[in-house]
Amino acid sequence: MNIPTLETDDLILRAFRDTDLDDYAAMLADPKIVRHIRDGEPYTREESWRSMAFFHGHWSLRGYGMWAVEHKETHRCIGRVGLHNPEGWPGLEVGWLIDSEYWGQGYATQGARASLDYAFSILNAEQVLSLIKDDNLASIRVAEKIGETFIREDTLLGFDHHVYGIKANEYNR
Repeated sequence: MNIPTLETDDLILRAFRDTDLDDYAAMLADPKIVRHIRDGEPYTREESWRSMAFFHGHWSLRGYGMWAVEHKETHRCIGRVGLHNPEGWPGLEVGWLIDSEYWGQGYATQGARASLDYAFSILNAEQVLSLIKDDNLASIRVAEKIGETFIREDTLLGFDHHVYGIKANEYNR
């Protein structure tokens, strides 16, 4: 599978590389970064590698997936952003996770918008969702900035989430 590369003003969205593991594992080991994903527990280095492999494999199985987020100035992997819809998911999701060193600079919003552009223009998706834990106010703000609105509450993998979403005909590119 050839994973496309996208660019925003500040970011390169690309396939994960083995050389991303140090930066990615350090990010996922930070409790404040992972507190809103899974069970909120930091990842081990091995779990971080499996996460990269999962997202890379999703591209092969679904034809879309999460990109590694490379910062154009530093060339560091500073997170992940993109699309996924693993088995049992409620629909095509746009998600984001950015290293806390880079919070507050609009990078999650840039990456999420590029992901929505891809979903609606390349995949011809009808709707894209975001599953956000109710206390994750920063991600709720990102969802709203990209045009998503609250749809419902849902439980997934034993955790309560707010489901935000946007339909193709509502999206302003």
